[in-house]
Amino acid sequence: MNAVRRGLGNGAVQAFLVLIGLVWMTPLAGLFLSSLRSAEDTAKGGWWTVFSSPGQLSFDNYSSLLGNAGITQAFWNTVLISVPTTVLVVVIAALAGYAFAWLDFPGRETVFLVVVALLVVPVQIGLLPVAKLFGQLGLFGTIPGVVLFHVAYGLPFAVFLLRNYFAEMPKEMLEAARMDGGSEWRIFTRLVLPVGRPAIASLAIFQFLWVWNDMLVALLFADSASQPLTVELQSQIRQFGSNIDVLAPGAFVSLVVPVVVFFAFQRHFVQGVMAGSVK
Repeated sequence: MNAVRRGLGNGAVQAFLVLIGLVWMTPLAGLFLSSLRSAEDTAKGGWWTVFSSPGQLSFDNYSSLLGNAGITQAFWNTVLISVPTTVLVVVIAALAGYAFAWLDFPGRETVFLVVVALLVVPVQIGLLPVAKLFGQLGLFGTIPGVVLFHVAYGLPFAVFLLRNYFAEMPKEMLEAARMDGGSEWRIFTRLVLPVGRPAIASLAIFQFLWVWNDMLVALLFADSASQPLTVELQSQIRQFGSNIDVLAPGAFVSLVVPVVVFFAFQRHFVQGVMAGSVK
């Protein structure tokens, strides 16, 4: 009887989770089906009408999307912003996290407290001062300027996360590696990084999703030649309004990339979210 109850309980939980997953995926499915419909069909009814009239579906909208120079350029701008930002934040944070966790240097705790304090600084506070500085340096309105801003504001959380994770590693493991003649760089690359892979993967997902979906920073720091997909889609909505045949597939592409990244690394994400929280 107890086994039956446990089985029913597990089945109920699984059914509930499946239901939540379906609800969560419904907007994505609706956007995808809308991206396969013409503007005329969209004006006549909702996306769910495709189940009764599947003839509405076609890939003509994606052909129009590929022919839209503004959106295709914005897509590659988004890639050029998101990927370097994620790589730089992960690399710098991993090095700094290891230094704060295991290297002794003057002012280590003080510097780390300053890094933690930066976590409470809102992005909005630094927008105008940094924009003025970038204007003087010739970085305003460029992709490197957007990348640099995201790196600077992404590092405090990244350093905090990885430092806490690295600090939980057994001290004896690192001391044994040093006794075997391993240099700090070798210990970092051959021991710390493989062990810290869950936290690093989790950080990379967080950073990539935040930068890919960003619109506030891009609106201020990117010009028309370097603006990402979020800004370009917003601009086309404002300019044309009714070009749903381009906007729907563009919005789906903008949405599906982070979803694919998340599901590809979800196992590491679950492990990394708890990084440093439990010793």
